Amino acid sequence: MLLLESSFKGLIDWNQVMFGEHDWTFLIETGLRTVMMFIVVLIGLTLLGKRGVKQLSVFELVVIIGLGSAAGDPMFYKEVGILPAIVVFSIVISLYVLVTYLVAKSNRFEKLVEGKPVCLIREGRFAIDNFKKEALAQDEFFAELRLQHVSHLGQVEQAIVETSGEISVFYYEDVDVKYGLSIMPDGFKTKTKKIIESAAYSCTFCGYTENLTPVNEHVCLECGKQTWVKSTNRKRVS
Repeated sequence: MLLLESSFKGLIDWNQVMFGEHDWTFLIETGLRTVMMFIVVLIGLTLLGKRGVKQLSVFELVVIIGLGSAAGDPMFYKEVGILPAIVVFSIVISLYVLVTYLVAKSNRFEKLVEGKPVCLIREGRFAIDNFKKEALAQDEFFAELRLQHVSHLGQVEQAIVETSGEISVFYYEDVDVKYGLSIMPDGFKTKTKKIIESAAYSCTFCGYTENLTPVNEHVCLECGKQTWVKSTNRKRVS
């Protein structure tokens, strides 16, 4: 048993595991490097401004990742100096300032870098052409709406995906809420192609809603699909 434990200990170089290729004194240097890079990151984010650390566009996310990469290596890689990292910081922040200036001067350049807001719901149903352009699954989108106390599309006048990725929702007043497609988790369990009873129905693909009478099949006038669920006109509860 003692021989086995001795052999096991011999297989593991605990000094290598704990300290890597350096001795314990590098821990002090690592602490100093971390403090210095923390100060550099703090100064960099301060120069970027509040928007740089709140609602990130794709471009700003690239900037943050670049700063993070430049800050991380000098903290614990002995062969990476502090000054090269500061040079990287300076270049990244300078590029940020330049791009921000160009964005302010040119609408075309702003759309290229920042993107533009996209309307996904208009007057209680999907803006299908716009929805196809967004890398956003329907279930994910429904979850975002439910977090804003939306239970069906008839409550929504417009829903817009902002350049930050957040979703802005503009609601109908309670008196104007119309029948719409339910977005609740069990809302699609009763989907059907055959209309059994007269009621308001919504197309499961585009949200188009109309009053239907019993029929074996009915084609949606907006998208041409044939799958329907009963609509609801429930008022929004906030």
